[in-house]
Amino acid sequence: MPFPRASAALARFTVLDLTRVRAGPTCVRQLADWGANVIKIDALLEDAGAEQLGGPRRGSDFQNLHRNKRAMTLNLKDPRGLEVFRRLVEKADVVVENFRPDVKARLGVDYESVRKINPRIVYGSISGFGQDGPYHKRPGFDQIAQGMGGLMSITGAPGGGPMRVGIPVADLTAGLFCAMGILIALLERDVSGEGQWVKTSLLQAQIFMLDFQASRWLMEKDVAKQAGNNHPTSIPTGVFKTSDGYINIATTGGRIWERCAQTLGAPEFITNPDYATAPARSKNRDALNAALNLLTAKKSTDAWVKELNAAGVPCGPIYSIDQMFEDEQVKHLGIAQDVPNAENRHIRLVGQPVTLSRTPSKMAAPPPEFGEQTDEVLGEFGFTAAEIADLRKNKVV
Repeated sequence: MPFPRASAALARFTVLDLTRVRAGPTCVRQLADWGANVIKIDALLEDAGAEQLGGPRRGSDFQNLHRNKRAMTLNLKDPRGLEVFRRLVEKADVVVENFRPDVKARLGVDYESVRKINPRIVYGSISGFGQDGPYHKRPGFDQIAQGMGGLMSITGAPGGGPMRVGIPVADLTAGLFCAMGILIALLERDVSGEGQWVKTSLLQAQIFMLDFQASRWLMEKDVAKQAGNNHPTSIPTGVFKTSDGYINIATTGGRIWERCAQTLGAPEFITNPDYATAPARSKNRDALNAALNLLTAKKSTDAWVKELNAAGVPCGPIYSIDQMFEDEQVKHLGIAQDVPNAENRHIRLVGQPVTLSRTPSKMAAPPPEFGEQTDEVLGEFGFTAAEIADLRKNKVV
């Protein structure tokens, strides 16, 4: 029975996945979710059930990262395993890895080695700090990149010390940027006929994600500081207390501010010189927030959400994750999706946040068990039954 594809969009591409942990698997998940023939290469270990980076294979984290892929085992430290890999490369379109730069060269799976076998290969690399430079041999982890990339210095309450973001934003964005780069390289290959090396790092991704906070320094020499729940430039924007919880309110520009003040029952704020202009509201931010909190505390979150939205003032409740998945709009979007599996296990994951009208993405297959499709994959790449048996006998696969 053919392996079910998540989409028809990338069905013509074969991807060899050498990645581990999060940033690399995030990149490859994008390709798998859009239908690429992804082959996850599991390192052949003496104990396949040993604890691995990324958590248990049937844990929610691993399941989320590796849906819509197949898996085979391979011992790349064995010369025969490296030869098997080279035969796979001959027919592949993409290789993705997130080893430290020196490790892949030692294994013989680096870009130059792979390119000699297949000049059309698109080779994606994610590292902590880059493929060269003074830090290129350092191991990279998300929180290290958040700190070195400037994010922790602007996250959290003023004076509260550096604070990490609640998701691995450097890992995730590095993976997404690498996937984007791979797709760009595949498009360019249609013109040139040649593959190329796509490189990104956690540090680069994190710096890019600073966006306007980075440009404030580069253009204006303004070093952003922690602002807590307050927006650094659009005021008032932040978290306000209601009678039964909290609400986010965002005002950008004078007209929205006027609508906000009217709806909250404080039209006098519009002409108050302390609040009448954006510079004045910025200067008197704390006093304004305190005054607004007295007003928002008079009604429930739900009441304010309805009234402010009706007035055209951006606002919304602040959900816990379970509450978020119960929201009517989230349910309508259908982003939480069940993954079909023969065991009728409960696997419900977050689907792609982008929709295509003709070739949509779906949850087509559960994450593979350790090396689950080894024989199947090798057969598709031209290995005979006798060759596969010999490779197994010699613990190459």
